[in-house]
Amino acid sequence: MSRIGKLPIKLPAGVKVNIDGARVSVEGPLGKNEKQFDNSVIINLQDDAIHVSPADLHNDHSLVMHGTVRSIISAMVDGVVSGYKKDLEINGVGFKAVLKGGNALDLDLGFSHDILYQIPAGIKVVVDPSGTKLSVSGVDKQLVGQVAADIKSYYPIEPYKGKGVHIIGEFVRRKEGKKTA
Repeated sequence: MSRIGKLPIKLPAGVKVNIDGARVSVEGPLGKNEKQFDNSVIINLQDDAIHVSPADLHNDHSLVMHGTVRSIISAMVDGVVSGYKKDLEINGVGFKAVLKGGNALDLDLGFSHDILYQIPAGIKVVVDPSGTKLSVSGVDKQLVGQVAADIKSYYPIEPYKGKGVHIIGEFVRRKEGKKTA
């Protein structure tokens, strides 16, 4: 049995939870987050805390999903209370980002054409005036990370000069250039 899965998820003030079978909906000050899980776990609400338990103690999938579902629900509660944020930095001569119409991000990354990235619903992107620093925020941890990874994937940091899109906080291994005799 999972040690993480056994821990109850305490609900802060102002957070409402609705559990309908395997569908969990969490609503808080920053917004609403909803996820559907499979029937391998039992989710119930008792005394302002969410408890997750495996549906079948003899099923490996149920035991594996026990801690995973608990961690996902905990992240949902944290997301509607404090939100999630990833900061990105664009390095390179002429590289920049511009918001277009509030739901599209125009990336100029040195290609022959600009890249137009559609921002999904529930995600807020802020670009600083210089166009080299971005901030991706929202209530869904997985979606915030996915949007940051999608933006980074258009031009990942290259190891020699450090050009490209970099998620702040991630380690980038730099390589030494070619030495001449």
